[in-house]
Amino acid sequence: MIDELLKYQEADGKLRAVEQAIAATEERKKYVTARKFLEKAPEKLEALDVKAAELRHMFEQLEKKYKEIAETIHDYENLEEMIGEQGGEISFYKKNATQISENLRALKGEINKLVSMIEAASAEYQTAKKQTIAMQRQYKEYKEKYAAVKESYAGQIGEIEAEMKKIAEKVPKEQLEKYNAKRREKLYPVVCEVRDNRCPQCGMELSIAEISKLSAGEPIECDSCRRTLFKRKA
Repeated sequence: MIDELLKYQEADGKLRAVEQAIAATEERKKYVTARKFLEKAPEKLEALDVKAAELRHMFEQLEKKYKEIAETIHDYENLEEMIGEQGGEISFYKKNATQISENLRALKGEINKLVSMIEAASAEYQTAKKQTIAMQRQYKEYKEKYAAVKESYAGQIGEIEAEMKKIAEKVPKEQLEKYNAKRREKLYPVVCEVRDNRCPQCGMELSIAEISKLSAGEPIECDSCRRTLFKRKA
């Protein structure tokens, strides 16, 4: 059983090498980069839209407040008439006018700061929009190029898969299912021969009971990396 499984793994190794060669191509890298960017782009643009709406609302509130204070300042231009009509100390009104003017200057500073934030947010949105358009073009271009790369390897992949299918007929179904399940988890190699009573991949030292099973010709699973371990009889 182990010999046939090892043959299956050897053929699988050839398939893995082809898959890695495809994965390393510039066409696939650019295709994947564009695809991942576009998957996140709507969320990013939506977040920028929300941010822009919040900044606009803040600006409108500050602008309204600024106008109210500006109107109050305008009333104080006729300070002598106010004192004549309402009575009171001129120093009191001057103090109020000074405080209002300071508040107005501070508010103007806040508005200017907010304008800068709005401009920065607008620039960020425009940049994100341009990047999205560029990535849409890249995605379309490299999707086709990546498909062409895969097609160029199709014959080689077909031959290897046919070889694996033929070998698989001699491997017990349960063992084959376990092997393929581990391969889907990106584990490779799946089947390994024990060396010096240790797993050759992760270095896990085996227990006496495990060594005994291996010596009897029974494969075991590594507790650490979950690979199938075996030991050839001397």
